[in-house]
Amino acid sequence: MKHPLHPALVHFPVACWTLASMADALSLFWRTGPLQLLAAVLLALGCALGLLAATAGFIELLKLPANHPAERTAYQHMGLALTSWSLYAASLFLRIDHQQLIAPSLLALSLSGLGLLTLLATGWLGGKLVYGHGVGVTER
Repeated sequence: MKHPLHPALVHFPVACWTLASMADALSLFWRTGPLQLLAAVLLALGCALGLLAATAGFIELLKLPANHPAERTAYQHMGLALTSWSLYAASLFLRIDHQQLIAPSLLALSLSGLGLLTLLATGWLGGKLVYGHGVGVTER
């Protein structure tokens, strides 16, 4: 495959998690069920789609030649991406009690906020891989 799949897939979990964090922030001011439900659904979608994006990213990481200058940045990117996934998954699981969705606790909201911060750092490192190191860029 000439075009890497990871950059095409990563937009979906990023969008879902970012919107979930925004819904969580809004729910601090307006404690409504629809906002909390929206955040939970977006967290679940983001986690599911994040697994697909992570799998594609890992496969592309394996294609990186040994001792490539981008190797360290790639591992940092992967570590932060997995941290983001874990924070968002934990936030989601804290919203479930006996298979019922409950209002998010302060801890669940905080994990969502931390997830967003690590997601932003992950994206910055992804940009560094592409624009700084040329990873996944086809030479003309």
